[in-house]
Amino acid sequence: MKKLVSTVLFCLFSAASTCWAQTGTEKPSAGTNDQIVQMHQQISAANRTYDAKVAAAKRVYLRQKAAAGKERDASIAAARDGVPSSGTQ
Repeated sequence: MKKLVSTVLFCLFSAASTCWAQTGTEKPSAGTNDQIVQMHQQISAANRTYDAKVAAAKRVYLRQKAAAGKERDASIAAARDGVPSSGTQ
């Protein structure tokens, strides 16, 4: 049993050791002359801009949707209470 535990611990530590990890690749510098790298950087920048604009539009949409839902809920509550709403007068 001791041998099994020590073997498992040895395997665990050797697998978790940094000597087994691959070294990370270095990112190319911002001023690279490679056209493909520049193209990918421009595409990434365009995608980030697009995602930011979509997120902003989504926030506006959700805010307006919540306001419309509140109006609807108020109208439904008024109709259930028998009070005529201001929109039907």
